[in-house]
Amino acid sequence: MARKAKELLGELSRTGPHQVLRGDLALVGLPGPVFTPAAGLGLPAVAFGHGWLQPPDRYRNLLRHLASWGIVAAAPATHRGPLASHRLFAADLRTTLDVCVGVRLGDGEISVDPARLGLAGHGTGGGAAVLAAAADDRIAAVATLAASQTTPFASEAARTCRMPGLHLSAGNDLVAPPVANAELIAKAWAGPVQLRVLPKASHLGFTEGRHWSQILVHGKAEHATQRLARALLTAFFLVHLAGKAEYRPLLDTDVKGAHLDELRAPAEAS
Repeated sequence: MARKAKELLGELSRTGPHQVLRGDLALVGLPGPVFTPAAGLGLPAVAFGHGWLQPPDRYRNLLRHLASWGIVAAAPATHRGPLASHRLFAADLRTTLDVCVGVRLGDGEISVDPARLGLAGHGTGGGAAVLAAAADDRIAAVATLAASQTTPFASEAARTCRMPGLHLSAGNDLVAPPVANAELIAKAWAGPVQLRVLPKASHLGFTEGRHWSQILVHGKAEHATQRLARALLTAFFLVHLAGKAEYRPLLDTDVKGAHLDELRAPAEAS
């Protein structure tokens, strides 16, 4: 019997069954944190792009959460300046996945399956994730949080993205308004796609803790926004990277605080 979406949301909002290890990509030449389950071979992996001016540590609980559910999660700490290159940041996201695939993590007891790779990101990091996915045939799934347009345009790159996509937009976003950003990217998406609107979320609601950039960027950390994002991204990547079909009801159902835009539902993607 299929489990209800509310039950799955509660389960995936909590820490998963795996003990989590933290490492540093700098050991192989690329700065940034990497979170892994304590052990496991042939694991899925996700490279996560930070938002404009944001350090990767503002997403550490999200990355740790994914790892607790059996997904290697890494976030390059590059291109953090105000005039960062979106194109080069996208290349660093792809390099991060190369590192995850090519290097035995932990004490050699952790490996990543090159056929189970995903990308995710917040703000401009979300747009960069779309650019990276459009240029990499290995990518099996992409998720964004309050995605921003990039140079070149993420909405144009989305036209060649045929893997499943999940885009969470913030209804109270004054930095990357959904109509010109997440909705435009989702509408252009070539593969199965889903757009969810978090009506009370601000642009920085997906980030954790405090940071000086809040002087310049609208919003602040929001526990409810983070909780929904953790559960939905975990379900999305478990289904599309780990083959855990039992979590699909959460993706296919409207949930409180994360409205499913039916016009962008997977069944209607072109």
